[in-house]
Amino acid sequence: MNNPAKPILTVYYRKGCHLCDHMTACLRALQTDINFDFELIDIDQDTQLRQRYDVDVPVVALQGEVLCYHFFDEDMVRQALLYG
Repeated sequence: MNNPAKPILTVYYRKGCHLCDHMTACLRALQTDINFDFELIDIDQDTQLRQRYDVDVPVVALQGEVLCYHFFDEDMVRQALLYG
C-alpha cells in the first residue's frame, strides 16, 4: 500500500504577534482532524522574508502557495490539505 507523504504547511510569523499565536493555535486544533505538520519560519530572521511578508504575517502556505494571511481561513486550509 502506498502512503502519501504528510503535507507540511509553512507558517511565516514573527515573535510577539498575537495574530501569529492565534493562527498556530488554530492549526494545532485542525491537526486533530487532519494529519499534517507545519513549520514556523520567523520572518525577522531573513531580510527578504521580512520585506515580502512584513505587514502580512501570519502567512500560511502549502508548497509555496499562500492559503491565508492575517486570519485563519479553515475552509481554504482544509481544501488544500485534503484535495491538494
